[in-house]
Amino acid sequence: MPPKKKTKLTRPQAAAAADEEADPAVVEQLDDNVIAIIFGCFPPEDIMRMRRVCKKWRDAAKTTIVPMADFSVNSVLNYRAMATMTTALPNLMQLSIGGPGLFHKYIDGEDPDEELAAETATYTPLDIDVISNFRKLRRLNIHGGYGLNGRYPTLFNFPLLEKLRISLCCNFKWELEMLSGFPLLRELNVKYNRFLRGDIGSLNVLKHTLEKVKIFDCNNVKGDFMDLADCPRLTVLNLDHTSVTGDVRDIGENDFLHLEYIVLPKTVIGGRDYQFQLISEVPSVMNAIYLWMRRNRDRELFSDWRWYLSRESPDWYDGYHDLNCPDHPFTVDFVQARSRLGWQWRNEDGDFCEINWLDPEPDRICDADTSSTRSLQSIQEEIGFYKGHYHPPTAEEYNRLCDEYSED
Repeated sequence: MPPKKKTKLTRPQAAAAADEEADPAVVEQLDDNVIAIIFGCFPPEDIMRMRRVCKKWRDAAKTTIVPMADFSVNSVLNYRAMATMTTALPNLMQLSIGGPGLFHKYIDGEDPDEELAAETATYTPLDIDVISNFRKLRRLNIHGGYGLNGRYPTLFNFPLLEKLRISLCCNFKWELEMLSGFPLLRELNVKYNRFLRGDIGSLNVLKHTLEKVKIFDCNNVKGDFMDLADCPRLTVLNLDHTSVTGDVRDIGENDFLHLEYIVLPKTVIGGRDYQFQLISEVPSVMNAIYLWMRRNRDRELFSDWRWYLSRESPDWYDGYHDLNCPDHPFTVDFVQARSRLGWQWRNEDGDFCEINWLDPEPDRICDADTSSTRSLQSIQEEIGFYKGHYHPPTAEEYNRLCDEYSED
């Protein structure tokens, strides 16, 4: 006679069973797999308490797929709990690693900062490599300061990891190439990591999984942002305050097809806060960005970007000697009047040049829309001192305008 199939509970059924007051004899008869499913409805701290009941429950905990509940290591006590989990609850799926607490540190990694190593030589060392036992880890957050010193290759070998966040790790050394140890990585979020190095193009090894890339204030990250142009799933790209280069005019019709949010550093021609070397460069850059917005059908994509004329530009000149005269208009902003989009030069005091429209004039139906007309009129009314100028005047023209303004 074939053996009777074991009953399999869904997670909702398991949770309901866990909420009921069960007969100990009935609980004892439950299969290990059923107990593991029930455990999977609880956060890791609760599972660690329940596993103490008996050997059967301890064995069930080892096979439990722990839910996406964050366990944060921010003290020696939590570190010890995590170290126990590496064998008692190895299927942990989400983990945050912070500083281990006063007068404690993680064991120095490869190539540590020697000065910091000497300063912390008397600290109690803790082994960070134990987290390599969490082979089913999906999310890893490494944050907060001075516990890590050097390079830790074992932190970059989780085959199922989908989300990685590393922030405020002052002496944690690693390279972008090390991310190849996360073949399923979808989201990368790195902030304030001065020892992160590498070429942004090395992320191409993850091009078929990456959806969000945020690398902020990591000055040693270099390369051309266009190396990520053919990542088919990429929706978010933030490379602000990196040393990544490139030119927005190189973006083609089939590049960055699904981007919903983008910030490029000022080291990219046309990036946010980019400083133009010539006034004549601006129209081609603005047109390239406009074509990108139109293709993505998202006019908010660059709404908080602005650009400037570099002080090193041959087109730059100083302001007028009379401080009451409007300053030179060396800042570029996008302008939107209902359905119309353009760009204009302005100064920091709110004096605007004429609008350079990027789209054709509205048809008669749009002209008849009084709400749109009023919006356009209100923008036009802001143009005073630089009326008739679509670009910053030359130094000679500017001084003439200021002379006339002073006389009035």
